[in-house]
Amino acid sequence: YPLTSPFIIVAIQHQSKILFAQGPSQQERKMWSILAGFVESGESLEEVVHREVFEQVSVKIKNWQYFRSQPWPFPHSLMVGYLAELESGDIKVDGKEILEAEWFDVNELPFVPPNLSIAGRLIEEMVSRNQPSN
Repeated sequence: YPLTSPFIIVAIQHQSKILFAQGPSQQERKMWSILAGFVESGESLEEVVHREVFEQVSVKIKNWQYFRSQPWPFPHSLMVGYLAELESGDIKVDGKEILEAEWFDVNELPFVPPNLSIAGRLIEEMVSRNQPSN
């Protein structure tokens, strides 16, 4: 059987804002992205979404839903993407994996990953969900 290492990525919304974070490599490139993390042995995807978000930025989420998946360039990795809403909490970064995190309005986004990546597609979906209907 092939070895696969699952990895979650989640875009979190609060009103018309999206939560973005920077780890050391994103900070060097002046890029902001959404939260992601590896699934631990014995952990479900649903559990890891909540755990990683809370560990990285100390907030709780609700109304999360599966979005799509994408192979990742690390050997044998598969990213599983989710959309979620803020339930409660104030942002507190861990200072190691995440150095900064903040809410950005969907109409005033920072420099983010392109939409050819699952991160970019999740961000694009959040933006599109927050645009007025014609």
